[in-house]
Amino acid sequence: MEEIPVRKNEEKELPIPSEWRPVFRSIVSAFVKGDYALNAEIEKVLPPTIDTVSQIKDYIEDYGEELIELPEESWNTSIYMYHGNYWLVFIDLWTKREGRSDLVLRTEVRENGSAYEFEIKLVYVP
Repeated sequence: MEEIPVRKNEEKELPIPSEWRPVFRSIVSAFVKGDYALNAEIEKVLPPTIDTVSQIKDYIEDYGEELIELPEESWNTSIYMYHGNYWLVFIDLWTKREGRSDLVLRTEVRENGSAYEFEIKLVYVP
């Protein structure tokens, strides 16, 4: 598989970097299990706020479909873009019945020394 590097490009949307993909798989895996608060801590991911947890839970439950783990195809449509001091990331979520759904996970990623820090913002239908 081709290695996709992290880039600071403010002009265009890019595919999700290879090194971030396991983190997003872990986040979505927690959501699949109903762990919207990420009680099973994920390295590099900030604990979501109470309001964010509530929003994600409500949106996913109101959507009415069963989330599934991220398939490899999710990287074909999920994107990110640099915004001055962070990356804005949009991960397409998948459901058992629909495949790729209308739901999107919005996250901000910031540099933290030589590592990255992930902050979940919301799940929504754009």
